[in-house]
Amino acid sequence: MDLKDFIISPQEIEARSMEIIEDFLAQHDWSPFQKQVVKRVVHTTGDPEVAGLILFHPQGVKAGIAALQRGANIITDVEMVWSGVNKKNLAKAGGKVLCFLNDPEVPARAREWGITRAMTALRLHQDELWGNVVAVGNSPTALLEVLRLSDERKKSPALIVGCPVGFVGAAESKQLLAEQAEIPYLSIKGNRGGSNVAAAMVNALIYLSVQREF
Repeated sequence: MDLKDFIISPQEIEARSMEIIEDFLAQHDWSPFQKQVVKRVVHTTGDPEVAGLILFHPQGVKAGIAALQRGANIITDVEMVWSGVNKKNLAKAGGKVLCFLNDPEVPARAREWGITRAMTALRLHQDELWGNVVAVGNSPTALLEVLRLSDERKKSPALIVGCPVGFVGAAESKQLLAEQAEIPYLSIKGNRGGSNVAAAMVNALIYLSVQREF
């Protein structure tokens, strides 16, 4: 194969990628909006097998789009999710992406409370969670903290995108998310996930909320 045989236009690369992914997903029965989320995750991971692992609360996609259209912010557990979110399109609806992990108060409080920094950041800024979209792409403890705070405060985010990755607590925290019914969510089964997956799900919702073509 020669270099001239490669597609080098960004628009053509994305369009062709989505055509290939569409073929992989032909046998599934997601709603049209759910399918857009799945396509973004498959595109980001390069792995069609993840399609069958994605979990949707019945109101998950609808709740996320509605929140973003009314100007909700996106709260992330780590900077990598923050970096991956399309801020330009989000700003069209009036929203911002916020990550509190680098709050200077976090390290001392984390030591005092004996918990992770990701948990601490969300606990210190818990009032930012309510009515907004919370995207967890790295830390299972952050997801657990959002669920705990929601139960304790009897408030909730508009949507939780729960995609922590790893072998300690990731699958279990996502299982807890899926077992509750009150808070709409998007998630992915098992140990898979990550900041790229969380950002892909969020970006799909942003694109749907501003009616950007995929």
